[in-house]
Amino acid sequence: MLDIAGELHRWAAEGREFAVATVVAVGGSAPRRPGAALAVDGRGTAVGSVSGGCVEGAVYDSCVQALEDGGTVLERFGYSDEDAFAVGLTCGGTIEVLVTPVSGPDRAVYAAALSAAARGEAAALVRVARGPAELLGRALLVRPDGTYEGGLGGQPELDRTAVAEARALLAAGRTESVELSESGSRCGVPVTLFVESSVPPPRMIVFGAIDFAAALVRTGKFLGYHVTVCDARPVFTTRDRFPEADDIVVDWPHRYLRRTETDQRTVLCVLTHDAKFDIPLLEVALRLPVAFVGAMGSRRTHEDRTARLREAGVDEAQLARLRSPIGLDLGARTPEETALSIAAEIVAVRQGGTGLPLTGSRTPIHQDRPPTPHHAAGVRRRSGAAASSPTR
Repeated sequence: MLDIAGELHRWAAEGREFAVATVVAVGGSAPRRPGAALAVDGRGTAVGSVSGGCVEGAVYDSCVQALEDGGTVLERFGYSDEDAFAVGLTCGGTIEVLVTPVSGPDRAVYAAALSAAARGEAAALVRVARGPAELLGRALLVRPDGTYEGGLGGQPELDRTAVAEARALLAAGRTESVELSESGSRCGVPVTLFVESSVPPPRMIVFGAIDFAAALVRTGKFLGYHVTVCDARPVFTTRDRFPEADDIVVDWPHRYLRRTETDQRTVLCVLTHDAKFDIPLLEVALRLPVAFVGAMGSRRTHEDRTARLREAGVDEAQLARLRSPIGLDLGARTPEETALSIAAEIVAVRQGGTGLPLTGSRTPIHQDRPPTPHHAAGVRRRSGAAASSPTR
């Protein structure tokens, strides 16, 4: 639900009653990932999506029902060959959706979580997605320092364990389910916690204030990155040339990279293709635990660059991390087309995609992890839901 925090924060501030349906598990070729949400307020206004259209109507009805009766339910949608026109996912996957009214003792927890997410602060919202009926939907807000608000309604050890699990997932920026017992251990009566992390946008740092960089800045912003442009040449590195960049930095690239903050989600794009900038920069970049390091240039430039990096002491394992020449082969010519090819490679690397056309491919379109078991109490299956989840 934190993916639509801006609108829901406004609803909460206005005192509106609303219910939220959140995808908590997916399998096969499901269209949306865990954390995707649809919300409906007391006026019937809807925001968000859980399936891209397949089951929105049924989920909307579930939200309306939750507003009426105040109950939390876990529903599963899938595909049935016997009844292809029943409510279900035509793409062949499965999703589990937790439908919760934002009311009662947990409303303050939800409001705090939405406020933090809307401000871009790091926080994790923990909810009981599966388990004893009296715990279903209970919520806990966890911050990076371990402080928390709310409670899961069970034993104190359950809250303490949930906080520890949430902090670990929050540090990695991950949203996923955790299996515990009602007592807080990993054995005994099963309780499934859904931990939804809200973290500041990942960083994209573009080195080289060239026309291709301007197009890549726009593409990076579209993909949700916090984009920085860095170049040592002040005449080119200006706000007028890069109005959509979040940060404009005039400095030697390697010097800036040493002092700026990066993490495992950071993307580094080196577009200067000038050895005096590239080599010292890549020496630093290839030793950092970042998500992606790519460098622009011809194949001859790449060969010269790798030879210089070896001479500078960069080892083969570090060199293997370098995506060069940067981008997928789309036949790109213009700065915009080149930016698209670079962005496509970044997505493929981060998500484990092949970069090949889906036409004729036998690989799954959506490669999310399989859904968690459905044996615990609280799961309600819709007609059209299948026991298996084939991929296409």
